[in-house]
Amino acid sequence: MVSTPPDGRAGIDAALVKRLLAAQFPQWSGLDVTPVEVDGWDNRTYRLGDDMTVRLPTGPGYVPAVDKENHWLPRLAPQLPVAVPPVLAMGAPGEGYPYPWSVRGWLDGETAAWERIGDRVQFAVSVAEFIRALQRADATGGPVGGEHSWYRGASPAFYDEETRCYLAALKGRVDTEKAAAVWEAALGAEWRGAPVWFHGDIAQGNLLVADGKLTAVIDFGTSGIGDPACDLVIAWGMFEGAEREAFREAVGQDAGMWARARGWSLWKSLLVLSECIDRDEEKAALNRRVIDAVLADHEQFGG
Repeated sequence: MVSTPPDGRAGIDAALVKRLLAAQFPQWSGLDVTPVEVDGWDNRTYRLGDDMTVRLPTGPGYVPAVDKENHWLPRLAPQLPVAVPPVLAMGAPGEGYPYPWSVRGWLDGETAAWERIGDRVQFAVSVAEFIRALQRADATGGPVGGEHSWYRGASPAFYDEETRCYLAALKGRVDTEKAAAVWEAALGAEWRGAPVWFHGDIAQGNLLVADGKLTAVIDFGTSGIGDPACDLVIAWGMFEGAEREAFREAVGQDAGMWARARGWSLWKSLLVLSECIDRDEEKAALNRRVIDAVLADHEQFGG
């Protein structure tokens, strides 16, 4: 019998990874295990030797992603213009760790900080091309957006009550009247298309670059099939000016898709801002900028 790690993260370390490998994949047990430089919250990732990684979910909410990614990434990879994580093996709970885990191939590149990107406009176009290719991928039998994807791919209405609470809490600190109009427009723009693949978290930290160009997209834990509006939020979260316009033109999508995308972006930024507004000035300023960009976008394109 295995038990849950004390806080969902502290129970995961290199020693645990070594024990899991020795018990389940002894052919790799002699390789070095080191934490990656940039890690996520949902999963802990360790580099295994020179050519592999080990990825372990930090809590039960992230467990469905393991089997989903292991099953679907090999099927999606040939249909996409840049690399995605290659799945090499799936591990079972053990050694005091209660969740399934996976071994992946190492992807070269670094997270997409602006100083690592050559042509910013072309980068925005490359991200759009990835999204369009993902939407064209065969969706037969894919996992419909829901709990496993934190409801990405479903209607933003799932977060309606939550969003209205944030609007009430932030009244007087952001333009909640305009924000409410953006949210109402998102709810009113109902998705009626056939389900297509979405990534669910197209963000700077999940995009890898090398030689200034997009080379890989990682972390498909929130992926599935359904409404891909959630994949457009990078338009305000990362891009601005000419980059945003190039992304908008290259990714296409109709007015309803953009309305729902603004809703997704607004929900997330309000959530983070409500948590950090009085204790993290830098993070609060970042989310205020996103909210302002979303409101301006609504006035220009969706008002």
